Amino acid sequence: MTYIAHPTAIIDDGATIGHGTRIWHWVHICSGARIGADCSFGQNVFVANDVVIGHRCKIQNNVSLYDAVTLEDDVFCGPSMVFTNVHNPRAAVPRKDEYRRTLVRKGATIGANATIVCGIRLGEYAFVGAGAVVTKDVKPYALVTGVPARQVGWMSEHGERLDLPLTGEGRAICPTTAKAYRLVAGQCQPWRD
Repeated sequence: MTYIAHPTAIIDDGATIGHGTRIWHWVHICSGARIGADCSFGQNVFVANDVVIGHRCKIQNNVSLYDAVTLEDDVFCGPSMVFTNVHNPRAAVPRKDEYRRTLVRKGATIGANATIVCGIRLGEYAFVGAGAVVTKDVKPYALVTGVPARQVGWMSEHGERLDLPLTGEGRAICPTTAKAYRLVAGQCQPWRD
């Protein structure tokens, strides 16, 4: 075994778990789950069969990753945040054939108690504030907050707010790393000379 699991964790036969991943108290990982290397799963996490998790992801306490969720590398899921996979659930109406896929791109952060409604994409290095309810796609590097979530700014890859307008054009420097970013036609990206 190349990963570490607490004795209370339930890991069903067939799950794929990468080297160096740490699985803590009362985690349940289903048989079809595919998990990369060097991830961390906090207490009481659930990972369903049709879930793909990249490398170096951090899934904090009380998060459930239901079928049809994909996390790319370096994604952070804050405590008790929620994913859904059915758009219009009813207890008496089976809808397992109607799951909507959710994709969380590389480096994105989802704050504590946020809700991600199924069928959307969170762009690379997007940042979802605590308690936000995300109902539509989020641009790369965008900072969204509120209910429903609305864009309020831009974030660096290091997780620092950038001094850029929401639209138009501009240039900003990450205050921690000094890496440059530019806004072109409403899209934020690292500055490359």
